[in-house]
Amino acid sequence: MRRIGIVKESAPGERRVAITPDSVAHLRAAGLEVLVETRAGEAAFFPDSMYGQAGAEIVDADELYARADIVACVDRPPAARLRPGTFVVGLLRPDPAYLAELAARGVTAASLDRVPRTISAAQPMDAVTSQENVAGYRAAVVAAHAYERFFPLLVTAAGTARPAKVLVLGAGVAGLAAIGTARRLGAVVTGYDVRPAAREEIASLGANVLDLHGEGGEGEGGYARAQTDEQQQAEQDELAAQIGRQDVVITTARVPGRRPPLLVTEAAVKQLRPGSVIVDLAAGPLGGNVEGSRPDETVVTGDGVTVIGAGNLPATMPAAASTAYAHNVRAFLGHVLRDGELALDPADEIQRAVIVAGLPGGAA
Repeated sequence: MRRIGIVKESAPGERRVAITPDSVAHLRAAGLEVLVETRAGEAAFFPDSMYGQAGAEIVDADELYARADIVACVDRPPAARLRPGTFVVGLLRPDPAYLAELAARGVTAASLDRVPRTISAAQPMDAVTSQENVAGYRAAVVAAHAYERFFPLLVTAAGTARPAKVLVLGAGVAGLAAIGTARRLGAVVTGYDVRPAAREEIASLGANVLDLHGEGGEGEGGYARAQTDEQQQAEQDELAAQIGRQDVVITTARVPGRRPPLLVTEAAVKQLRPGSVIVDLAAGPLGGNVEGSRPDETVVTGDGVTVIGAGNLPATMPAAASTAYAHNVRAFLGHVLRDGELALDPADEIQRAVIVAGLPGGAA
C-alpha cells in the first residue's frame, strides 16, 4: 500500500495544511495509508487527535519523509528532504533551480498552480481558483476592518452615514469574490478589468463597471494578458482620476510568473482622502499593483492612507482555505491513482500541464 505524508508547513505566516481530517477517509478509500506530521494541522484548527480519529498515523518529520511515497504540501518542501522516487504534490511555484534539485534527487513533482483552467475535467483540481476565492473574500473583510467608518448606508437617530465607495481592480476569481463580499457588506462597488468578459461578470454581481479607454485583453488560461508599457501608462493616468473618488481600493491583478502591473501610483495614493484603505493582493517579491506596498505589511502614509500588502490572505483563513485546498489535492490524486498506485501518463493533458518534474516520457 502506498503511503501519503501530510507535512507541517514551515514558511513564515503559512497556517494552511494540505489535507484536512475529513479528507483522510477518502484517501484511505483510494488505497493510501495516511501519515500526518505532528501538529501539521494545528494552525488551521485541526489538531492531531482529529487526524488520528479519521484513521491517520501521526509521525514526526523525519519518519514522514523516510516512509512517505507521496508528499502533500501547500508550499514547496525542501528538496533535500525528499527521497528518490517520492511524488510531491503542492503549490510549488517551480523555478529552474528548484526543478533541478528535484531532478537530481529523482523526485516526481506536481504543481497545482499549473492546473489548466480551460479543461473542464481539471476544475475540481484548480487550487489557484479555490485559494483566490478565499483571498478575494478576505480582502473585502480586511478592508472593511481597516476602514474605520461604516461600509453600508446607515440611517440612525444620530444621523445618516453614507455607504463606502469601493473600487476593485481586476475581476478574476479574487476580484469577483471581493466585489461580491463588499456588496454584501453594503458598499457601493465599482469593478474594473481589461477583459470584456470580466466586465460582464462585474455587472452580473450588481457592481458598477469602470470603463477606461486603455486596451487590454484576454491572455492564456483565462488570465489577463500582460499590457505594453504604453497601455499601462494610459491606464494609470485614467485610473488616478478615479481612485481619488474612492474610500477603499482592492487590487487583484496578477500575471503568472511575471511582475504584477502597477495600477496605483504614488501620485494616485496621494489623491485619496485620509482614512482611505488600499488592499494589494498582488503584493509579493516581484512587486505589487500599488506603488509603495510591501508584502505582508501595513503602511500608513503621511496623508493617512492605509496600504495593506496582502500577498497571502488564504493563510489568514486557514480552516476554510485548507478545506478547499484538500479537495483540490484529493481530486488530482484521484486522477493519477489507480488502486492506490500512481498511473502517470504523458499523453494525459492535465498531467502534462501539472507534473513539472519526473513525468515518464514527458518534457519535464
